[in-house]
Amino acid sequence: MEACQPPQQYNVTSYGATTAAIITLEAFAGMWINAFIVCVLCIGWMKKKTLNSNEKILLLLGCSRFFSLCVSWAYKFLLIIFPKYLYVHPILQLSVFFQAFFNHCNLWVSASLCVFYCIKIANFRNSFFIYLKVKIDRMVLWLLLGSGILAFTIGIIAYDIADKPHCNNRNSTEQGNFGKANIKMDEHFFPSFFLTGFVYAASFMVVIFSAVFLLFSLWRHKRKMQTNSMKDLSMEAHIRAMKSVLSFLVMYSINFVFLVLKMVYATKKGSYMTFLILVFQYTFPGLHSLILIFSNPKLEKALLKILPLERSVKRMVCMS
Repeated sequence: MEACQPPQQYNVTSYGATTAAIITLEAFAGMWINAFIVCVLCIGWMKKKTLNSNEKILLLLGCSRFFSLCVSWAYKFLLIIFPKYLYVHPILQLSVFFQAFFNHCNLWVSASLCVFYCIKIANFRNSFFIYLKVKIDRMVLWLLLGSGILAFTIGIIAYDIADKPHCNNRNSTEQGNFGKANIKMDEHFFPSFFLTGFVYAASFMVVIFSAVFLLFSLWRHKRKMQTNSMKDLSMEAHIRAMKSVLSFLVMYSINFVFLVLKMVYATKKGSYMTFLILVFQYTFPGLHSLILIFSNPKLEKALLKILPLERSVKRMVCMS
Protein backbone atom coordinates (compact mmCIF):
# COMPACT_ATOMS: atom_id res chain seq x y z
CA MET A 1 0.00 0.00 0.00
CA GLU A 2 1.14 3.50 -0.77
CA ALA A 3 1.28 5.89 2.14
CA CYS A 4 2.16 9.53 2.62
CA GLN A 5 4.83 10.32 5.16
CA PRO A 6 3.06 10.81 8.52
CA PRO A 7 4.14 13.39 11.06
CA GLN A 8 6.67 12.20 13.60
CA GLN A 9 4.67 13.03 16.73
CA TYR A 10 1.15 13.95 17.59
CA ASN A 11 -0.25 15.26 20.86
CA VAL A 12 -3.90 14.84 21.80
CA THR A 13 -5.34 18.02 23.35
CA SER A 14 -7.96 18.11 26.08
CA TYR A 15 -10.56 19.11 23.46
CA GLY A 16 -9.71 16.02 21.38
CA ALA A 17 -9.74 13.72 24.42
CA THR A 18 -13.10 15.11 25.60
CA THR A 19 -14.60 14.78 22.13
CA ALA A 20 -13.34 11.21 21.80
CA ALA A 21 -14.78 10.25 25.19
CA ILE A 22 -18.22 11.76 24.49
CA ILE A 23 -18.65 10.30 21.01
CA THR A 24 -17.45 6.92 22.30
CA LEU A 25 -20.19 6.86 24.95
CA GLU A 26 -22.83 8.02 22.45
CA ALA A 27 -21.70 5.63 19.72
CA PHE A 28 -21.64 2.55 21.95
CA ALA A 29 -25.02 3.41 23.47
CA GLY A 30 -26.49 3.83 19.98
CA MET A 31 -24.87 0.60 18.78
CA TRP A 32 -26.32 -1.30 21.75
CA ILE A 33 -29.83 0.05 21.12
CA ASN A 34 -29.77 -0.78 17.41
CA ALA A 35 -28.13 -4.16 18.01
CA PHE A 36 -31.01 -4.91 20.41
CA ILE A 37 -33.55 -4.14 17.66
CA VAL A 38 -31.70 -6.37 15.19
CA CYS A 39 -31.37 -9.25 17.68
CA VAL A 40 -35.05 -9.19 18.72
CA LEU A 41 -36.25 -9.10 15.11
CA CYS A 42 -33.83 -11.85 14.04
CA ILE A 43 -34.92 -14.10 16.92
CA GLY A 44 -38.56 -13.52 15.97
CA TRP A 45 -37.66 -14.23 12.34
CA MET A 46 -36.09 -17.56 13.25
CA LYS A 47 -39.10 -18.53 15.36
CA LYS A 48 -41.86 -17.50 12.96
CA LYS A 49 -39.84 -18.02 9.73
CA THR A 50 -41.25 -14.72 8.45
CA LEU A 51 -41.09 -10.95 8.93
CA ASN A 52 -43.84 -8.45 8.26
CA SER A 53 -43.12 -5.30 6.25
CA ASN A 54 -42.68 -3.08 9.28
CA GLU A 55 -40.15 -5.48 10.80
CA LYS A 56 -38.19 -5.66 7.53
CA ILE A 57 -37.78 -1.89 7.52
CA LEU A 58 -36.84 -1.81 11.21
CA LEU A 59 -34.33 -4.62 10.71
CA LEU A 60 -32.54 -2.84 7.88
CA LEU A 61 -32.73 0.46 9.76
CA GLY A 62 -31.17 -1.12 12.85
CA CYS A 63 -28.38 -2.69 10.78
CA SER A 64 -27.59 0.51 8.88
CA ARG A 65 -27.51 2.59 12.06
CA PHE A 66 -25.35 0.05 13.90
CA PHE A 67 -22.73 -0.03 11.14
CA SER A 68 -23.00 3.73 10.56
CA LEU A 69 -22.17 4.40 14.21
CA CYS A 70 -19.44 1.77 14.19
CA VAL A 71 -17.68 3.12 11.07
CA SER A 72 -18.13 6.79 12.06
CA TRP A 73 -16.77 6.16 15.55
CA ALA A 74 -13.75 4.23 14.23
CA TYR A 75 -12.98 7.02 11.76
CA LYS A 76 -13.37 9.77 14.38
CA PHE A 77 -11.29 7.83 16.91
CA LEU A 78 -8.45 7.44 14.41
CA LEU A 79 -8.85 11.07 13.37
CA ILE A 80 -8.42 12.33 16.93
CA ILE A 81 -6.05 9.78 18.49
CA PHE A 82 -4.11 8.14 15.64
CA PRO A 83 -4.46 10.39 12.55
CA LYS A 84 -1.28 9.05 10.92
CA TYR A 85 -3.04 5.76 10.11
CA LEU A 86 -5.47 7.65 7.87
CA TYR A 87 -2.55 8.53 5.58
CA VAL A 88 -2.38 4.91 4.43
CA HIS A 89 -4.14 4.55 1.08
CA PRO A 90 -7.01 3.59 0.78
CA ILE A 91 -8.07 3.69 4.46
CA LEU A 92 -9.35 7.26 4.25
CA GLN A 93 -11.19 6.61 0.97
CA LEU A 94 -12.83 3.43 2.29
CA SER A 95 -13.87 5.10 5.54
CA VAL A 96 -15.47 7.94 3.56
CA PHE A 97 -17.24 5.43 1.31
CA PHE A 98 -18.69 3.38 4.18
CA GLN A 99 -19.71 6.47 6.14
CA ALA A 100 -21.54 7.89 3.11
CA PHE A 101 -23.14 4.53 2.31
CA PHE A 102 -24.46 3.75 5.79
CA ASN A 103 -25.46 7.36 6.54
CA HIS A 104 -27.55 7.69 3.39
CA CYS A 105 -28.93 4.18 3.81
CA ASN A 106 -30.04 5.20 7.30
CA LEU A 107 -31.50 8.42 5.90
CA TRP A 108 -33.63 6.79 3.21
CA VAL A 109 -34.69 3.73 5.19
CA SER A 110 -35.95 6.14 7.88
CA ALA A 111 -37.89 8.02 5.21
CA SER A 112 -39.25 4.68 3.92
CA LEU A 113 -40.49 3.89 7.43
CA CYS A 114 -42.44 7.16 7.51
CA VAL A 115 -43.92 6.45 4.07
CA PHE A 116 -44.92 2.95 5.20
CA TYR A 117 -46.64 4.29 8.33
CA CYS A 118 -48.47 6.90 6.29
CA ILE A 119 -49.77 4.53 3.61
CA LYS A 120 -50.54 1.68 6.00
CA ILE A 121 -52.39 3.66 8.66
CA ALA A 122 -53.83 6.77 6.99
CA ASN A 123 -57.28 6.55 5.40
CA PHE A 124 -57.97 8.43 2.17
CA ARG A 125 -60.52 7.62 -0.54
CA ASN A 126 -58.22 8.57 -3.38
CA SER A 127 -57.94 5.67 -5.86
CA PHE A 128 -54.16 5.98 -6.15
CA PHE A 129 -53.77 5.98 -2.37
CA ILE A 130 -56.00 2.89 -2.10
CA TYR A 131 -53.83 1.19 -4.74
CA LEU A 132 -50.70 2.01 -2.73
CA LYS A 133 -52.36 0.72 0.44
CA VAL A 134 -53.03 -2.63 -1.22
CA LYS A 135 -49.57 -2.90 -2.79
CA ILE A 136 -47.41 -1.39 -0.03
CA ASP A 137 -46.34 -4.74 1.44
CA ARG A 138 -45.01 -5.82 -1.94
CA MET A 139 -43.39 -2.45 -2.51
CA VAL A 140 -41.40 -2.46 0.73
CA LEU A 141 -38.60 -4.62 -0.67
CA TRP A 142 -38.33 -2.32 -3.69
CA LEU A 143 -38.19 0.73 -1.40
CA LEU A 144 -35.40 -0.85 0.62
CA LEU A 145 -33.56 -1.96 -2.52
CA GLY A 146 -33.84 1.55 -3.98
CA SER A 147 -32.52 3.04 -0.72
CA GLY A 148 -29.54 0.69 -0.82
CA ILE A 149 -28.74 1.44 -4.48
CA LEU A 150 -28.97 5.20 -3.90
CA ALA A 151 -26.74 4.97 -0.82
CA PHE A 152 -24.21 2.82 -2.69
CA THR A 153 -24.10 5.33 -5.58
CA ILE A 154 -23.46 8.23 -3.22
CA GLY A 155 -20.80 6.15 -1.46
CA ILE A 156 -19.00 5.59 -4.79
CA ILE A 157 -19.11 9.33 -5.52
CA ALA A 158 -17.78 10.10 -2.02
CA TYR A 159 -14.94 7.59 -2.52
CA ASP A 160 -14.01 9.18 -5.84
CA ILE A 161 -13.98 12.68 -4.32
CA ALA A 162 -11.92 11.53 -1.32
CA ASP A 163 -9.42 9.97 -3.72
CA LYS A 164 -8.88 13.20 -5.68
CA PRO A 165 -6.57 15.22 -3.38
CA HIS A 166 -4.37 12.20 -2.48
CA CYS A 167 -1.73 13.54 -0.11
CA ASN A 168 -0.89 16.99 -1.43
CA ASN A 169 -2.16 18.81 1.68
CA ARG A 170 -0.55 16.76 4.42
CA ASN A 171 1.11 19.83 6.00
CA SER A 172 -2.30 21.43 6.58
CA THR A 173 -3.56 18.43 8.55
CA GLU A 174 -4.26 19.28 12.16
CA GLN A 175 -5.93 17.61 15.09
CA GLY A 176 -9.65 17.11 14.53
CA ASN A 177 -9.34 18.53 11.04
CA PHE A 178 -7.80 15.71 9.01
CA GLY A 179 -9.54 15.30 5.68
CA LYS A 180 -11.47 18.53 6.23
CA ALA A 181 -8.41 20.67 5.60
CA ASN A 182 -8.27 19.18 2.12
CA ILE A 183 -11.80 20.30 1.33
CA LYS A 184 -11.78 23.44 -0.78
CA MET A 185 -14.58 25.02 -2.72
CA ASP A 186 -13.26 23.95 -6.11
CA GLU A 187 -14.82 22.21 -9.08
CA HIS A 188 -14.80 18.85 -7.28
CA PHE A 189 -16.65 19.85 -4.13
CA PHE A 190 -19.36 22.12 -5.47
CA PRO A 191 -21.11 19.16 -7.21
CA SER A 192 -20.67 16.94 -4.14
CA PHE A 193 -22.14 19.56 -1.80
CA PHE A 194 -25.01 20.17 -4.21
CA LEU A 195 -25.73 16.42 -4.49
CA THR A 196 -25.55 15.91 -0.72
CA GLY A 197 -27.82 18.88 -0.07
CA PHE A 198 -30.31 17.66 -2.67
CA VAL A 199 -30.43 14.17 -1.11
CA TYR A 200 -30.90 15.61 2.39
CA ALA A 201 -33.68 17.92 1.17
CA ALA A 202 -35.44 15.15 -0.81
CA SER A 203 -35.52 12.73 2.14
CA PHE A 204 -36.65 15.55 4.43
CA MET A 205 -39.55 16.41 2.11
CA VAL A 206 -40.61 12.74 2.02
CA VAL A 207 -40.79 12.69 5.82
CA ILE A 208 -42.63 16.04 5.95
CA PHE A 209 -45.34 14.96 3.48
CA SER A 210 -45.76 11.56 5.14
CA ALA A 211 -46.17 13.09 8.58
CA VAL A 212 -48.58 15.80 7.38
CA PHE A 213 -50.80 13.28 5.56
CA LEU A 214 -50.84 11.01 8.61
CA LEU A 215 -51.64 13.93 10.92
CA PHE A 216 -54.52 15.00 8.70
CA SER A 217 -55.86 11.43 8.56
CA LEU A 218 -55.71 11.09 12.35
CA TRP A 219 -57.40 14.45 12.90
CA ARG A 220 -60.21 13.59 10.46
CA HIS A 221 -60.65 10.11 11.96
CA LYS A 222 -60.83 11.56 15.48
CA ARG A 223 -63.45 14.13 14.44
CA LYS A 224 -65.53 11.38 12.87
CA MET A 225 -65.38 9.32 16.07
CA GLN A 226 -66.37 12.28 18.22
CA THR A 227 -69.28 13.13 15.91
CA ASN A 228 -70.61 9.57 15.93
CA SER A 229 -69.89 9.11 19.68
CA MET A 230 -68.19 5.80 19.03
CA LYS A 231 -64.88 4.16 19.84
CA ASP A 232 -62.64 2.55 17.30
CA LEU A 233 -60.01 -0.06 18.15
CA SER A 234 -57.79 1.31 15.39
CA MET A 235 -57.60 4.65 17.18
CA GLU A 236 -54.89 3.35 19.51
CA ALA A 237 -52.85 2.21 16.53
CA HIS A 238 -53.33 5.62 14.93
CA ILE A 239 -52.14 7.44 18.03
CA ARG A 240 -49.20 5.10 18.60
CA ALA A 241 -47.93 5.44 15.04
CA MET A 242 -48.63 9.17 15.11
CA LYS A 243 -46.49 9.64 18.20
CA SER A 244 -43.67 7.76 16.51
CA VAL A 245 -43.90 9.74 13.26
CA LEU A 246 -44.42 13.06 15.04
CA SER A 247 -41.43 12.54 17.32
CA PHE A 248 -39.39 11.47 14.31
CA LEU A 249 -40.57 14.57 12.42
CA VAL A 250 -39.29 16.85 15.19
CA MET A 251 -36.00 14.97 15.48
CA TYR A 252 -35.62 14.70 11.72
CA SER A 253 -36.14 18.45 11.37
CA ILE A 254 -33.40 19.10 13.91
CA ASN A 255 -31.22 16.49 12.22
CA PHE A 256 -31.76 18.15 8.84
CA VAL A 257 -30.64 21.50 10.26
CA PHE A 258 -27.51 19.90 11.72
CA LEU A 259 -26.77 18.11 8.43
CA VAL A 260 -26.89 21.43 6.61
CA LEU A 261 -24.71 23.04 9.29
CA LYS A 262 -22.28 20.14 8.94
CA MET A 263 -21.89 21.00 5.24
CA VAL A 264 -21.44 24.69 6.05
CA TYR A 265 -18.79 24.01 8.70
CA ALA A 266 -17.05 21.26 6.70
CA THR A 267 -14.10 23.52 5.89
CA LYS A 268 -13.76 25.08 9.35
CA LYS A 269 -11.55 24.03 12.23
CA GLY A 270 -12.83 22.66 15.51
CA SER A 271 -15.27 25.06 17.17
CA TYR A 272 -18.22 25.06 19.55
CA MET A 273 -20.69 24.65 16.67
CA THR A 274 -18.64 21.81 15.17
CA PHE A 275 -18.68 20.09 18.56
CA LEU A 276 -22.49 20.45 18.83
CA ILE A 277 -22.95 19.05 15.33
CA LEU A 278 -20.74 16.09 16.19
CA VAL A 279 -22.59 15.38 19.46
CA PHE A 280 -26.02 15.43 17.81
CA GLN A 281 -24.73 13.33 14.90
CA TYR A 282 -24.00 10.50 17.34
CA THR A 283 -27.10 11.10 19.48
CA PHE A 284 -29.76 10.93 16.77
CA PRO A 285 -29.46 7.24 15.64
CA GLY A 286 -29.69 5.86 19.17
CA LEU A 287 -32.34 8.26 20.46
CA HIS A 288 -34.72 7.77 17.54
CA SER A 289 -34.24 3.99 17.62
CA LEU A 290 -35.17 4.11 21.31
CA ILE A 291 -38.39 5.95 20.41
CA LEU A 292 -39.12 3.28 17.79
CA ILE A 293 -38.64 0.57 20.43
CA PHE A 294 -41.24 2.13 22.73
CA SER A 295 -43.66 2.64 19.82
CA ASN A 296 -43.46 -1.06 18.91
CA PRO A 297 -45.20 -3.44 21.40
CA LYS A 298 -42.96 -6.39 20.52
CA LEU A 299 -39.70 -4.47 20.95
CA GLU A 300 -40.97 -2.68 24.05
CA LYS A 301 -41.93 -5.94 25.72
CA ALA A 302 -38.55 -7.48 24.90
CA LEU A 303 -36.73 -4.44 26.30
CA LEU A 304 -38.72 -4.42 29.53
CA LYS A 305 -37.86 -8.07 30.06
CA ILE A 306 -34.16 -7.34 30.23
CA LEU A 307 -34.45 -4.19 32.34
CA PRO A 308 -34.09 -4.43 36.13
CA LEU A 309 -37.22 -2.28 36.46
CA GLU A 310 -39.61 -5.09 35.60
CA ARG A 311 -37.91 -7.48 37.99
CA SER A 312 -38.18 -4.93 40.79
CA VAL A 313 -41.90 -4.40 40.06
CA LYS A 314 -42.50 -8.16 40.08
CA ARG A 315 -40.74 -8.52 43.43
CA MET A 316 -42.83 -5.69 44.92
CA VAL A 317 -46.04 -7.31 43.64
CA CYS A 318 -45.04 -10.68 45.08
CA MET A 319 -44.16 -9.15 48.46
CA SER A 320 -47.47 -7.27 48.62
